[in-house]
Amino acid sequence: MKVIPIYIEAGISGFESPATEYKELGLSLDKLLIRHPNATFIGQASGPSMQGVGIFDGDLLIVDRALTAQNGDVIVANYNGCFVCKIIDKQQARLLSASIHHHPDTISPEDEFQLEGVVTRSIRLHHQAPELKASMT
Repeated sequence: MKVIPIYIEAGISGFESPATEYKELGLSLDKLLIRHPNATFIGQASGPSMQGVGIFDGDLLIVDRALTAQNGDVIVANYNGCFVCKIIDKQQARLLSASIHHHPDTISPEDEFQLEGVVTRSIRLHHQAPELKASMT
């Protein structure tokens, strides 16, 4: 058996920390994720109706109010007093779920409808922070 002389300090592999280069870059999640800071809010998804587009119950949604919603965009809206996250079908005035288990909702003139913004990002929480758990109950 050959012995290779490698000297390692107490569990450190001898490589520089992977975070070192990021400190030098001045990495900011705000700058990476938010295009219009003054017009952006973060909400939390509730329910399974948008799983088909990768938005799951409990995910954080970054919503930009400065963007004009295009047909097929994922949006957040106030629909008859409820905040909803849906796909907007502007041509047929409908709100679509990304699930076959939820039917489309047609927006009629009698409905209360206010577009709140376009969902630009969703963030999956693999380990939910205690303060988010408390706010959901």
